[in-house]
Amino acid sequence: MLSLFLIFSFISPVFADESKQRVYDYADLLTDDEIDRLENLANQHGKKHEIDFIIVTTKDADNKDIIPFVEDFYDEMAFGFDKPNGNAAILALDMSKRDVYIAGFYKGKKYLDNKRVDLIREKMTPDLSSGNYEEAFTTFIETGSRYMRYIPGVNPESFLLQTWFHMIVAFGLAALIVGTMAYNSGGKVTVNERTYTGDFKVLQRKDIYITKNVTKRRKPKNNNSNRGGSGGGVTRGGHSHSGSRGKF
Repeated sequence: MLSLFLIFSFISPVFADESKQRVYDYADLLTDDEIDRLENLANQHGKKHEIDFIIVTTKDADNKDIIPFVEDFYDEMAFGFDKPNGNAAILALDMSKRDVYIAGFYKGKKYLDNKRVDLIREKMTPDLSSGNYEEAFTTFIETGSRYMRYIPGVNPESFLLQTWFHMIVAFGLAALIVGTMAYNSGGKVTVNERTYTGDFKVLQRKDIYITKNVTKRRKPKNNNSNRGGSGGGVTRGGHSHSGSRGKF
């Protein structure tokens, strides 16, 4: 019996804790129904990728800057799908300073790196500014879940990954194949008596060299500081994370 217990303890998969709280609305921005919907959504998408999607709203971030607030919150609450202080993605709002910060830990850091959490924050900021908090938080969860389907380092918003581009390529290939088949089935004659008599001559020969000029231009710097930007860090507990900060 002990042997069977040890075997099953090693092969048992990681399961999500259905009772775990994932939405902490200390700023009272959401109704009870909205919290329930977001809790269910976070649980659903978290199980897909084995990560905790955490949302925390605060009135003053405990009088801290929002980044150390998130870092301490992660350390103290020990979020993680796989283990305490494990895979997690945290969205935090500080209503007193209108700050928003997204951080990814462990698997969250790997698949939701600085560039990707920048994209997520930019997508949800218009709803935050308009007070559509449930919509903004839904965007955080659903977009984060979608981005985690792609290998790290790939731009998830690249047109090469979009469905419409795949459809255009598929239709283009189909049209090319059909056109080629139709052309080849026409029975075009390319052989005459000169093919076998050697009666041919070169009419004209010409070599053309095309030069290529490359012009380099310095990329202009973006001095708009209101957009926020990338930047992770390490918590006091020693857990590194990705990050994106901005205003709303």
